[in-house]
Amino acid sequence: MDPVLACVITTVFSSFPQYTIAVFDCRIDSDCDDITTIGGKPKEDYNYPHRKGNLGEMPSSGGDVFIHAKCNTPSKLFELAQVVMKNMPANSVESFEDVYSFVYKNGRDLSGFIDGTENAADEESRQNIAVDKETGGSYVITQKWIHDLQVIDKEKDKTLESWVGRSRPDSTELSRKSITSHVARMTGGNSWQQAKPVEIVRQSMPFGSLSSEAGLFFIGYAASPMNFEFMLDRMVGARDDSNCDDIMRLSKNIKGTYWYFPGADELKKFT
Repeated sequence: MDPVLACVITTVFSSFPQYTIAVFDCRIDSDCDDITTIGGKPKEDYNYPHRKGNLGEMPSSGGDVFIHAKCNTPSKLFELAQVVMKNMPANSVESFEDVYSFVYKNGRDLSGFIDGTENAADEESRQNIAVDKETGGSYVITQKWIHDLQVIDKEKDKTLESWVGRSRPDSTELSRKSITSHVARMTGGNSWQQAKPVEIVRQSMPFGSLSSEAGLFFIGYAASPMNFEFMLDRMVGARDDSNCDDIMRLSKNIKGTYWYFPGADELKKFT
């Protein structure tokens, strides 16, 4: 364990005693021989491969430290980022990005569709889906998607709904949908209410501005990285068939990686 990073964690937690930092992970690049994690020891490989399909790519952007924080007071998130960066040793950070998301129209994506429709409703179910029972930690995927707002604005609702596989107003699953619709790609088939082979807990939120770029910062938690592998392979046509996810017609993926986040008991060792 890097003692400097352990000190950063301690400082961050002590600076915000009344708040909860949702997750914190650190590891060296996955292509190195030695994998170091703060607190947790993942039992599964979580390398994020570069993927490419007919409708776009999913680049592997990598990363060493990721913090996922949520707060009803946006300024506190800014303060948190300041504390983290101020406590990093000089010249130790090669690149840094802080992304601030927001709630759009009571839980909708910028495309107008309700996000997280299939998320488990109760805490016990979410824990069963997202927490590794042996380690108490979670495997996490982060992706940055840039939406083509002009396409979203110009296309008819019927076309957008066919790409997603749900109605735009209330997120009702379409009884008849294409095998290339997002719902069909994620469930493994286009039958109505098809049984899902894998599940994740989504924590995605919109981000951005009209003057630069805007889209979805996708975050998902699972007890195994294989859940993500199934979904991403299906999106680029790398599993079972060559069909790609129509959702990539309205959004472009520019970054992505996997993480392992230690459980709360593991993090307490360093605070």
